[in-house]
Amino acid sequence: MAGLGTQAEREPLLGDRLPGSREWDIIETEEHYKSRWRSIRILYLTMFLSSVGFSIVIMSIWPYLQKIDKTADTSFLGWVIASFSLGQMVASPVFGLWSNYRPRKEPLIVSIFISVAANCLYAYVHVPASHNKYYMLVARGLVGFGAGNVAVIRSYIAGATSLQERTSSMANTSACQALGFILGPVFQTCFALIGEKGVTWETIQLQINMYTAPVLLGAFLGVLNIVLILIILREHRVDDLGRQCKSVNFEEANTDEVQVPQGSIDQVAVVTTNVLFFVVLFIFALFETILTPLTMDMYAWTREQAVLYDGIILAALGVEAVVIFMGIKLLSKKIGERAILLGGLVIVWVGFFVLLPWGNQYPKIQWEDLHNNSIPNTTFGEIIITLWRSPRESNSEGPTGCPIEQAWCLYTPVIHLAQFFTSAVLIGIGYPSCNVMSYTLYSKILGPKPQDFTRY
Repeated sequence: MAGLGTQAEREPLLGDRLPGSREWDIIETEEHYKSRWRSIRILYLTMFLSSVGFSIVIMSIWPYLQKIDKTADTSFLGWVIASFSLGQMVASPVFGLWSNYRPRKEPLIVSIFISVAANCLYAYVHVPASHNKYYMLVARGLVGFGAGNVAVIRSYIAGATSLQERTSSMANTSACQALGFILGPVFQTCFALIGEKGVTWETIQLQINMYTAPVLLGAFLGVLNIVLILIILREHRVDDLGRQCKSVNFEEANTDEVQVPQGSIDQVAVVTTNVLFFVVLFIFALFETILTPLTMDMYAWTREQAVLYDGIILAALGVEAVVIFMGIKLLSKKIGERAILLGGLVIVWVGFFVLLPWGNQYPKIQWEDLHNNSIPNTTFGEIIITLWRSPRESNSEGPTGCPIEQAWCLYTPVIHLAQFFTSAVLIGIGYPSCNVMSYTLYSKILGPKPQDFTRY
């Protein structure tokens, strides 16, 4: 497996070998080469875990928020979700600027430590007697702040690879990020089997249930990531031909190193690719965010059902994304990166168009005092959900369905499961395609120059 991984890294993911690749021009010791790629692989893992930090609880935030604080509404849920991105937006230029002048280990370790501490705080948001929703807001904001290390990761990988290696490595980085977003809910789905009650460690007031177990796992993986960075990560920087370059980040100077030639950057292209990546990331984040509230309202799923079933759906999308990543390599050689990016955006648009409500059937209304038995309409989706339910799940979590205080429940047609699954499949095709292509083009535009401040 190790040999296959090394061979894959030498071969560009989205292009053929050309003169100037490692086989022809790069003079590099085997020890340096192995150290460089060990460091890059560690940052692949770090990128994956950073994305998992966003999505690992995305399915359960809304039901958990409802459980710990009855005053929370869907508007506050939006702030909780947005706090991650706001924290990341603030932290990315800070960590990027820091890594321009200091060894990259420093911002990486500090950022991961912040994420670990924030995950631990999230596990305890149920403890305070009041204002629990604000503790959750702070916890998610700090997790996002820690995830600001993606700027450092991308800059390191872009600067530690030759021109022929960079396309493949940046595509792999984007793939790790996309898989983190998609597969994070899979961990949540596994822990859904624990249930809402779970077990309690009274001594330290720690509840381990389907809401807190994922963040505790995230904290453990964060600690492991810090250890790997301390032991394995080394500072490396090479030019387009793979020759070692001097850098302020280098721990040791090398007399054989060369300076990277500084050229002009197409600023319009940089802005365009950043906007495109924002749009792509916004689209999938929106889909993941609305998934749990939407299914709970449309299909009258309980909190446990929503976490479990939505997690299974995203797990299937994760498998789909892996297939897409494998197919992009062959497809890009025939039609190019721009065509794939455009095609992915069109597919995502079609996916959201399919998600629009049609027909004259409406979601089941949640009447708390009547236990949700007021409307007799039975849709295809409700029949499927009835088959999924077990007897113990009947009304153990209180009323289900679309809350009567949400006026749209009375006039918005239900989104049928066939629509929902079709939309999910299309978005699962478009998102990974756009994600990889946008950063592949971005890395080609910026090259190996110091980019920490721009890569967020």
